[in-house]
Amino acid sequence: MELLLFYSLRNLAARRGTTLLTAGGMALVVFVFAAVLMLAEGLERTLVDTGSPDNAIALRRSSETEVQSALDREQVAIVEGQPEAAFGMTGERLVARELVVLVVLPKQSGARTNVVVRGIGPASLALRPGVRVTAGRLHRPGTDEVVVGEAIARQYEGVAVGERMRFAGRDWTVTGIFDAGNTGFASEVWGDVDTLMQAFRRPVYSAVLMRLEDPAAFPQLKRRLEADPRLTLDLWREPAYYRSQSEMLATFLRVLGLSLTVIFSLGATVGATVTMYAAVAGRTGEIGTLRALGFGRAAVLLAFLSESLMLGLAGGAAGLGAAALLQWVRVSTTNFQTFSELAFRFVFTPGVAGQALAFALVMGLLGGLLPALRAARMPLVEALRGG
Repeated sequence: MELLLFYSLRNLAARRGTTLLTAGGMALVVFVFAAVLMLAEGLERTLVDTGSPDNAIALRRSSETEVQSALDREQVAIVEGQPEAAFGMTGERLVARELVVLVVLPKQSGARTNVVVRGIGPASLALRPGVRVTAGRLHRPGTDEVVVGEAIARQYEGVAVGERMRFAGRDWTVTGIFDAGNTGFASEVWGDVDTLMQAFRRPVYSAVLMRLEDPAAFPQLKRRLEADPRLTLDLWREPAYYRSQSEMLATFLRVLGLSLTVIFSLGATVGATVTMYAAVAGRTGEIGTLRALGFGRAAVLLAFLSESLMLGLAGGAAGLGAAALLQWVRVSTTNFQTFSELAFRFVFTPGVAGQALAFALVMGLLGGLLPALRAARMPLVEALRGG
């Protein structure tokens, strides 16, 4: 076995040009495949990390997003009074009424896109301890002041500290920039909920966010609220809600990426097949010698398959290495479910690496199978005569 593996490695090294070209084609396909997986993983990770497992969010029944939801003050008051709600350090209930609307803002590139504007209450920051102001200060309640996420600050015009943004018929002063980590909140603008409701002429809230004293009490709370005849709402665990926001776009990315990858992989597999057929044709004498030395058809088959798999593994490792560099790239796109701009990173995980390398090995196997079978089935006399 070791002799056959050494034989395969020697032949790959002897054909450096074709080896590099074939492995390079496979590397390109693996790069595209891994990049798509990383993109979908980054999108899901960004939205899931946006929620806390200790938080529950109430929306109008059948609403898919906060933008579509509407809860009147009576319903909000009922939710706020639930005994499962936790209390803060100073004795206040950790429950926040919030408003979510979309506005169109100009990007530095000149394009205009939808951005989420979130009206927050006094408890909103306590419910999201990972958010912190990194420049300027937090907006003051009851004023036309807002703070913007770092992703907004990087990409949009007129959002620096001290500048004024215009939406909802008013000018809004940017007083700070906040860091929300790798979450969807980094792509939002935040202001005082009551001021924003007046500006947008909205008499209802979008959602109620609640910290649970005991997260295990969520099923009981959900059953009680959703069965209450005074209410028309759905209660979600916050991570589950944000995970649902990623499903449509993540599925689209995976389907599109898989389609492109399949097309590219056909070319790479054909290239590997041609390369291996040429290797078989050029080494007929060697095949005969191996057979004469006592190596059976299975050994010859294994030798050529190993060679093809090594090509796939080399291409896969190169493509995966290039894809891993995308971890430092941030992209933004429109979330299909909220129709708002969302910034996120490519995320490299062991799962992505495993799938990409497995895909590369499958390409190598498919590309080398027919040439290896031809080599293994070659009659001994014909092989020796070819030498």
